[in-house]
Amino acid sequence: MEFEGRVALVTGGASGIGLAVAKRLASDGAAVVVADRDQEGALRAVHELESAGGKAAAVAMDVTDPASAESAVRFAVETFGRLDLAVNNAGISTPPLPTGETPVDAWRRVIDINLSGVFYSMRAELPVLVENGGGAIVNMASILGTNGFAGAAGYVAAKHGVVGLTKTAALEYADRNVRINAVGPGFIDTPLLKEADAEHRALLVALHPAGRLGTAEEVAEVVAFLLSDRASFVQGSYHLVDGGYAAR
Repeated sequence: MEFEGRVALVTGGASGIGLAVAKRLASDGAAVVVADRDQEGALRAVHELESAGGKAAAVAMDVTDPASAESAVRFAVETFGRLDLAVNNAGISTPPLPTGETPVDAWRRVIDINLSGVFYSMRAELPVLVENGGGAIVNMASILGTNGFAGAAGYVAAKHGVVGLTKTAALEYADRNVRINAVGPGFIDTPLLKEADAEHRALLVALHPAGRLGTAEEVAEVVAFLLSDRASFVQGSYHLVDGGYAAR
């Protein structure tokens, strides 16, 4: 029970990678706060975690609202007494459009959720982790935090920003016993891709030398390692889980 006695906050924890991370942490003893704008989904996730013997609670959280981020962190502390771990995972995809045809509202929305949402979450989490004597944070970037991708200007810009934000915060908090790292999944078979037709999925699969999409559970394993004491000397790094995508 690697995370016994520790409390974790997972944003976007109601489905996909976030839910897989929540399950992984709960299975190893963590009390998990599932934070999501979809409160009903978060409650379903908590029921699933508790049915498997885990400890969990749900909180509604809008990562684009700094006050909501602070409220979610406060909820974690009030519910379980502390906060030790955080996974800033909430994110959205964008319609595929060239940069010059991308609507301003679409750009702002993906930046607000995928980049500013990570900043607001960390801004709320870090003082509490420092006060507790330390902890660990994993920010969910993407393979597109290191690669470009035609038709995804806002998403790519946001995920590159998450990598830079992670490295900067890691430098700032290393001497305060808070480790901060990022994970860069390739294309993962999650609800975000469920609406893709067979042709689109085949194109995405072909981008990965492994010959398939990744699973949320595979990403969760890397997240769990980075949060654990096994990664005690891992700080400010960016770990790809991409089936060889970036090795081309």
